[in-house]
Order: sequence, then structure tokens, then C-alpha cells
Amino acid sequence: MTTDSDLNRRQVLYWRLIARLFSREEQATLEQASLAVVEDAGLPAALLDPQVSVDTIVQRFPDLATEFDGLMKPETTDGERDGAAEVRRAALAAKLLLNVFDTGSGQVSATKLARWQSDAGWLERALGQEPGSLRRQGGGQDGGGMGTTLGELEGDLVGRMQLREVLADPKLAAQLTPSMSLIEQLLRDKSNLSGVALANAKSLIRRFVDEVAAVLRTQVERTAVGTIDRSVPPKRVFRNLDLDRTIWKNLTNWSPEDQKLYVDKLFYRHTASRTTPSRLIVVVDQSGSMLDSMVNCTILASIFAGLPKVDVHLIAYDTRAIDLTPWVHDPFEVLLRTKLGGGNDGPIAMAMARPKISEPRNTAMVWISDFYEFDRSQPLLDGITAVHRSGVKFIPVGSVTSSGQGIVNPWFRQRFKDLGTPVISGHISKLVFELKNFLA
Repeated sequence: MTTDSDLNRRQVLYWRLIARLFSREEQATLEQASLAVVEDAGLPAALLDPQVSVDTIVQRFPDLATEFDGLMKPETTDGERDGAAEVRRAALAAKLLLNVFDTGSGQVSATKLARWQSDAGWLERALGQEPGSLRRQGGGQDGGGMGTTLGELEGDLVGRMQLREVLADPKLAAQLTPSMSLIEQLLRDKSNLSGVALANAKSLIRRFVDEVAAVLRTQVERTAVGTIDRSVPPKRVFRNLDLDRTIWKNLTNWSPEDQKLYVDKLFYRHTASRTTPSRLIVVVDQSGSMLDSMVNCTILASIFAGLPKVDVHLIAYDTRAIDLTPWVHDPFEVLLRTKLGGGNDGPIAMAMARPKISEPRNTAMVWISDFYEFDRSQPLLDGITAVHRSGVKFIPVGSVTSSGQGIVNPWFRQRFKDLGTPVISGHISKLVFELKNFLA
């Protein structure tokens, strides 16, 4: 049974949590009241110290490990909860939330990162997830937006630390969780890495690419593709025999005397899909602001390149353009050859892409960019208009991210709408759907 006193005690803990998250200065009254609540609940005072890790708490008080597990997992049972137990739950949850979300400011040491990752793992366990699962691609089946938030916090910590120091230590490097923010740091700094540090960086990039590829490959496979081509005669094998149609068409041959159906013609199902050899040209803006889209689309291009009768070409650009087609089947190698940053010079990329168009009506051009071209907006638009009018299916993509958020130059957005090729901006599943429709 929950009493007013229990509710007040939980409220004290929550107010103290909020105060510490928004201000690093201690509120004496809240600190004293929270200490009294924690001690009255039979819990250690160390729960209130954000400098003490959850690992340390559990080492000193092993019985608390079972209380942390599943602590914040949604409950499906109904009924009255014990008020004192709820106060304990509030104290333990506040400890987890404060340790994970109060990341401070300034430079981050490898020790601090490792401690935060451990605390984040305990929070994931409290939510009923495996440690590290919510930080991978903002994932987790029940984590909701929590996974994205944890991934962003970890990315911020990585950005504030000496990454080269961590990469040079295999043990510390193995503890890093591959994330978009970490990949950005690695790609920006890869030219300064060598030896063990470079090997560890490549391993992290490979792990991230493989994780994203597994997700995108599933999306590609789930999207319907291909229509039955009835111009191709069905293959006359037993597995294609249409038994129901065969019986129906031969009913006139039924013999009442013999009680038998005499079949003089067999019918088979059409199974051949209509496939047209298609050329897919993917042009990706590799400026820093487009990293998320570039990683996703580079991996997506490699998946489509593995489909039969699809000829995929890949170009990346900033103020220069580079043809990455020889490595399109391996997004890991593509990312290692990119150079993030710089401005946008779309016309240079268009000059490299247009000679690849041999059969316009059998070609799709996917252009991924925020389309902020400074003073060169009109030349790029002129090139895109010419490509579109030649019969190429032009697909402008403003943002292809895991979160679905992004910015597109309003001037270009309106011009594409007028051209009849509206910008795809949002979750990557939208682009998967468009490409599968073109290739069907």
C-alpha cells in the first residue's frame, strides 16, 4: 500500500535528480532530505554520489544487482504496489539516470568513458535489454527513443576524448560501441592513425557497417519486387503444375462409367519475374553534415549492387568528385576512401555522372545531398533538369537517416517539386521502396 509519506519521499528523490541534471551545484535541502530517504529505505548513501559508479555500488552491496536488473522494465501485472518498495525503486532508478545523463563538460578521459559505458549498460539492463543493445543504431525492441539518446550521449563523450589514445589500447577500443558519431570521428581522423590504432579503427568501422547492412538488407528483402512475366512460357516441371486449374479445365473429360477424370492437357503456373537490366547511379554529398546519409546510402548501394542485373555506380563529392564504383560492393572500402568536410560543388559531380547514362529510360539517378550549393544552385539545377527530361528517373534525397531528421535547401525543394521529382526526406525505408519500384 502506498501512503502519502511514500509519495513525498519519491518526490524528494525525483526533485533532487532534476536539480542535479540541470545544475551541478548541490541544493543542500534536497541533498539532506534525499539522504534521509535513502537511509530510511535501507540503502547505501553512496547511491547519491554521482562519482561512484554502479559497478562500485554492486561490488560493495552485491544484493542490489538483482534489484537493478529489470528495475525500469514496464510491468504487465496490475494491483497495488508496496509503497516502501517503490521508494527503493525510485532511489535506484535515480542513481542510474543521474550517472548516465549527467556527463559534465570538458575533456573526457578513457577511464571516464569506460565508467559511463558500464553505467549505461546497467541502465539498459534496468530497461530489460542486453548491455550495449540500445546504443547500437538507437535500437532495442522496447527502448524507444532511449537508444537514440544513449547513442548521442556516447557520441558526445567520444568526441570530447583523446580517441587516438583509446584506439591504441586494444582493451579500451574493444569497449567502444560502434555508432554514427564514433564512425564520423574515425573517418575524420583516419589519416592520422597507424599501426594498432588504425587496425582498431577499421575493426570498429567494419562492425558498424555490418550492423547497418544487416538491417538494410532485411528492409530490401521485405519490400515486394518483380511482377510475373506472362510473356514467358511457364517451365513445365512438376513443382509448377497448377493442379486446380488442370482439374477444372479437364472436367469435360470426366467418365461416369469409369469414375475417372481423363486429362489431355496440363496447366502450369507462370513463375518467371519480369526483370530489366537497370543502371543505378548514386551520387552522395560527402560533406560532414551528410555523414549519416552517406553511410546509409553507401551500404544500400552495395546491397542493390548485389542484386541480379542491376548495374550500380557510386560517386561521392564535396568540392571534388571521386568515382567509387570499383568498390561499390564493399561499403567498408568506400568509407575508407571518403574525405569528410568541405563545401558542395554539385556540377562537378554531375559532370562525372552524366557520361554514365547510356540508356536514360533504363537508368535511375539517386542524388543524396542537403543541396546547399552556395552560388552554384542554378548550374546544378540545369544539369538535373536536363537529366530528368532525357528520361532518367531522378530521385533527389535530402536525408536518409536512422532518425528521419534532416534539412534540405528550401530553394531546391521547391524546384524539385515543380519538376515533378519531390525530395525524399526521412527514413531510409522510403528510398528502399522507390528503388525497388524502379527495379521491379
